[in-house]
Amino acid sequence: MNPVECLYFWYVSAAAHLDLFGSAGLCLGFTAGIMPRRDRILLASAACATCFGAHYVVLGALTGTAMCAISVMQSLVSLTCIGRPGRSGWVLPLFAASTCAAACLTVATWNGWPSACAALGTLLATGARLHAAPQPMRLLFLGASLCWAGHNLLVGSVFGLTCDLLTICGLLIALLRALPAGPVTPDGLRA
Repeated sequence: MNPVECLYFWYVSAAAHLDLFGSAGLCLGFTAGIMPRRDRILLASAACATCFGAHYVVLGALTGTAMCAISVMQSLVSLTCIGRPGRSGWVLPLFAASTCAAACLTVATWNGWPSACAALGTLLATGARLHAAPQPMRLLFLGASLCWAGHNLLVGSVFGLTCDLLTICGLLIALLRALPAGPVTPDGLRA
């Protein structure tokens, strides 16, 4: 067997286990967690949700797919409208309507605990996107990531669960990095 045939054989064997969207979503989820600015957090979050929406379609996790579609819309609206002077009056009604849509889609695609976890994760992420400051946003995204970890564990998404764990780590790093430093004691330790 020549090297080209070996490579082709490996590709055919591994192709069923490789998920381009899950891999891209995994990278983008961690990236969103460590981003320093709100606009970058939202852009990476929208890109991550787009990738995982496609990944969940492949898995047949329709509630997860629907919640990802809502997440993309909310992230892009939040990016362009929230925290800017003269915020549009339609933003809050749009978020309320998308939350109602998420509830309806959860009921329509109900699959037990995975659906409940996805819905709660979406609700917490919606709250995060309504904040103009990055720290409260990160705290709510941390709660949302914990809920999505439950969803991904239950639907068998290795990429999703890995992404959630990396995102949680990234969010914790960013949250701790933003804490004010305490005074240094004479022995060189922080008080």
